[in-house]
Amino acid sequence: MASISKLGGSAAAATASSFSSSSALRSEPKLSFHFPRASSITSRVPAISISFRRGRDGRTPLTVKCSQVDGNGAQGKRTTLHDLYAQEGQSPWYDNLCRPVTDLLPLIASGVRGVTSNPSVRFWSYLCLMVFSNALNIAKVFAHFGDNSIFQKAISSSNAYDEQFRQLILSGNDVESAYWELVIKDIQDACKLFEPIYDETDGGDGYVSVEVSPRLARDTEGTVEAAKWLHKVVDRPNVYIKIPATAECIPSIKEVISLGISVNVTLIFSIARYEAVIDAYLDGLEASGLSDLSRVTSVASFFVSRVDTLIDKLLEKIGTPEALNLRGKAAVAQAALAYKLYQKKFSGPRWEVLVKKGAKKQRLLWASTSVKNPAYPDTLYVDPLIGPDTVSTMPDQALQAFIDHGTLARTIDSNLSEAEGIYSALEKLGIDWSEVGTKLEVEGVDSFKKSFDSLLVSLQEKGDSLKLVSPALLE
Repeated sequence: MASISKLGGSAAAATASSFSSSSALRSEPKLSFHFPRASSITSRVPAISISFRRGRDGRTPLTVKCSQVDGNGAQGKRTTLHDLYAQEGQSPWYDNLCRPVTDLLPLIASGVRGVTSNPSVRFWSYLCLMVFSNALNIAKVFAHFGDNSIFQKAISSSNAYDEQFRQLILSGNDVESAYWELVIKDIQDACKLFEPIYDETDGGDGYVSVEVSPRLARDTEGTVEAAKWLHKVVDRPNVYIKIPATAECIPSIKEVISLGISVNVTLIFSIARYEAVIDAYLDGLEASGLSDLSRVTSVASFFVSRVDTLIDKLLEKIGTPEALNLRGKAAVAQAALAYKLYQKKFSGPRWEVLVKKGAKKQRLLWASTSVKNPAYPDTLYVDPLIGPDTVSTMPDQALQAFIDHGTLARTIDSNLSEAEGIYSALEKLGIDWSEVGTKLEVEGVDSFKKSFDSLLVSLQEKGDSLKLVSPALLE
């Protein structure tokens, strides 16, 4: 038998993913019908919900929504990820993107609310093998990227980009132009999948990130122009343009924000640089001249596990019991202090003036959450970093580990005195946080650029091979 429920207020908002995101609409009552599965046909017919909505003024057209309660990409079984957002205010995102983007649907159903990815390092290493698995020297590629599991996955779906790439090259596009066409299509398709979440949250969540070329990490104006171009060609409200937090790109962040473009600031490794990122965001909002700032949003991607990877090596070199006891503690301690800074900067008179214009906080996003040291707990960079108005982006292993046995509690500021003690103890041992941040930034920028350049070389090889084959033979 169908069940009927009358919903209003926030309850209505939670299920109205296909409706307008305006507060007026979300506050209207909604009549919902739920038809559960029939047990005799469980494997064939999913549960279905039908909801009707009409505005209080009597003039708004009747809106009808029909949705599966479970199944591919619909409202599936509740997981820890749903509770992470509902109870603790942290948005779980997925740190990966590759074709087909419909592979994201089960993750969305499990509670994932956005996507990050570095094309040149992760997704596009998949692309490289997907397109060219028959043409590349596999041993050479293994040596460059090092993760055999990536290539097993890539080779198993090696035709994912073939047809589009072939058409682009044979139509006269150069390799880099073809590359960006592949990127843009996937980002647009992923944005479409997350658009209901973006609408439900009035632009608070449901974002997909695309990074400007890693070659521009030291080019202020080039980064601005690239961000403007990507924003224009992707043309989706829920796209984040990723800009690295290099000294050269801090002015770029301000300029891009002032143009009303939403930004994911990436490669943040130190508190000092993080403060510069916040200031760039605030400066950009103030310089925008917009009367409504509600559609200009940002996240600041603070990298975590890489900090421990570097500092642990320094501690092992020092070798004292005190130093060795601090292994695996630096990254979380610094992150907790970053959250303290976040709370300070997004409060007070300056921020309140911007709030009156609809400004939203630049949320902290915890990146690099996979555990590099197998001796550490697999949720080390997720469990201790839970707090309201934050994002945790997780690759497969970290995501599944958290779903399976993650902690649901506000932990990020539960023991600030301990975090401050660890931070200071590391300084007393000779750890220079500024040097750590600089070294990691240089390594990160160089790594992304090297991967990007290697990918384009491989794309060029494939493009050249296509030009040697008669188009008629490819049909």
